Order: sequence, then C-alpha cells, then structure tokens
Amino acid sequence: MTEVVASPEHDRRQRRRFTPEERERILREADACAQRGELGALLRREGIYSSHLSTWRAARESEGTAGLQDKKPGPKPQKDAKDKLIEQLEKKIARLEKQQRINQGLIDLQIKAHEILEIALPRIEDPEMDALQRQSVSAHRRSR
Repeated sequence: MTEVVASPEHDRRQRRRFTPEERERILREADACAQRGELGALLRREGIYSSHLSTWRAARESEGTAGLQDKKPGPKPQKDAKDKLIEQLEKKIARLEKQQRINQGLIDLQIKAHEILEIALPRIEDPEMDALQRQSVSAHRRSR
C-alpha cells in the first residue's frame, strides 16, 4: 500500500495579492465587457469576486491610480513629536484666546461700572497699551 504525503508547499493556501498594475488591467478589462456573461467569465478566470471590482473602482474614483496601491494593515501611525507639539500649541492658543476674551469682558465691565457710578477713570499713559484697547475704551465712551 502506498502512503500519500502532502507536499509542504501545498500545506497552506496563500492569499492572492494583486499588484496595482494587475488591478488596473482587470478594471480595464471589466469596463470593456459589453456582452452578457463576459464579466462573469472574467471574474472566474481571474479568481476574484465582484466585490473586488467594486472596491477597486471606488478607490480609483476617490484617489486615482494611487488608490489601487496596497495599504499597510493595522492602526494608523501615532502622531510624531512635531504633530504633538502642534496640537499642544493649538490648545495653548485657544486657552489664551479664551482668557483674553474674559479679560476684555472684565475691562468692559469696569468701564461700564465707572460710567454708571460717574467716577472718572484714571488716565493710563502706558506706551505699551495697544491700539485695540484704546479703541475699545473710546468706543464705550462714545456709545453712552
């Protein structure tokens, strides 16, 4: 009696991978199919499903031929140090802008309180006081 032993190269099937050029060729052939049954024959000959065509067409439509490139499996790469620094600085800017709005509101409130109580505001002769603050003070005085 003869014993049958499987060859090691056939122990496990490998998933078929298509290069971007093969994908493009198959899509061109699928687009050229006009007769009934041609598309099914193409799918059987290439050993693919119609869902492959749908996925490849969608990738080609959204990203062009670059969409047919292989994507690396797994999660997206983590942010590098530069991206983390940018995110941190954007948060700091947002926090400082919020604090500036609060401070400006307090200044406006103080101006209104002085106007209501008819108390003269002290003159500030600070050369560093920027033009926007001076305009804000003068606009409040004129609006009264």
